[in-house]
Amino acid sequence: MRSAALLLALLALPGCALQPVYSGGSASAPASLLADIGIAPIPERAGFLVRQALEEQFGRAAADPRYRLEILLDDQITAFGLRGDSSAARERRTLRARFRLVEAATGQVVLDDTVAADAGIDRVSSNYAVVAAENAALDRLSIDLARQISARLARHARATAK
Repeated sequence: MRSAALLLALLALPGCALQPVYSGGSASAPASLLADIGIAPIPERAGFLVRQALEEQFGRAAADPRYRLEILLDDQITAFGLRGDSSAARERRTLRARFRLVEAATGQVVLDDTVAADAGIDRVSSNYAVVAAENAALDRLSIDLARQISARLARHARATAK
């Protein structure tokens, strides 16, 4: 019974038009787009981390990229959960990015989108530990945002290539 259901599912899979985003390897539309994007500088430490993660996602950019990726970051830390001494027990660090893919030659905005990620942080009695936890959360959030941006750009490239 189980094998019959598996066989039926495998036969139905081609009918749903499921295709890998990067089918075609380095010649695919998403790979070509990501290789042709220059990333504009992003201020602050969070901006540096996001830009670095994006460069790792995209690979080496072209010498004269066709597109420019502009990113505005919003980094917030919100304390919540009160202890008996009225200090916060937890924090939530939220990193949001509004990004625009701009055609470098014309200045026309090709894609305008937003991504966000957040992480919970326990507040402990050691200020050093809290700062270390906040920085570790920022590192993780930066990588998460870069992956989301890369995925959205790849989906956009795939959709416009059809």
